[in-house]
Amino acid sequence: MNDDQLLRYSRHILVDEIGIEAQQRFLDAHAIVIGAGGLGSPAAMYLAAAGVGEITLVDADSIDLTNLQRQILHVTASVGKPKVDSARDALTALNPGVKINTVAIRVGADWLNTHVPRATVVLDCTDNFATRHAINAACFAHGVPLVSGAALRFDGQISTFDFRSAESPCYACVFPPDDAFEEVACSTMGVFSPTVGIIGAMQAAEALRVIGRFGTTLEGRLMMLDSLRMEWNTMRITRQATCPVCGTHVKK
Repeated sequence: MNDDQLLRYSRHILVDEIGIEAQQRFLDAHAIVIGAGGLGSPAAMYLAAAGVGEITLVDADSIDLTNLQRQILHVTASVGKPKVDSARDALTALNPGVKINTVAIRVGADWLNTHVPRATVVLDCTDNFATRHAINAACFAHGVPLVSGAALRFDGQISTFDFRSAESPCYACVFPPDDAFEEVACSTMGVFSPTVGIIGAMQAAEALRVIGRFGTTLEGRLMMLDSLRMEWNTMRITRQATCPVCGTHVKK
């Protein structure tokens, strides 16, 4: 760590639970952030500010005026630009010492299985049920921790699935892929903008705890936010033997 880094990250280094050791782990880490919208914006900004050395941003969409109510990586002048390009510019301006990779595609199993093994942690900031399950399956297959967040209207949820642990449940344990599921989106249901900010910032905090190896993550817990009443509820979750991804009957 050079003198500029020691100064930039000094407020982390002063925290006993973080210190030089965890800050160096941040600098050495690679986070994949899938989704550069409402959740991915605060998540990526906090990861970059904290000094995560390499961040890969994945998003196939371009910026629409309706995004700007909550997607704080982007500005009015960027409407029409690919989200990953706008995000790269914002994150580089925030911290030029971070390497930003951009991928303007809608990810599938092939891409995930090629790139997830290179990551220290993956953040699912998407709003698509099928993509969430593809990300979960790839992270489980390659033993890479996954931080999953979601938000709609006033409701948010977050959990961490740490596949370095043999006991960790996966996303499919909680939300089985074959369950009947009505796909809903902000474009039809709306979302209270600070809700995505809260969940996205928590995703960054979870990812940094995973990388830095300090504190206690949300492994085995699903936290649910009602931001209309500002109430949190926590549900304990365990690995399900019948899970089609990580269950005991699945061939590893």
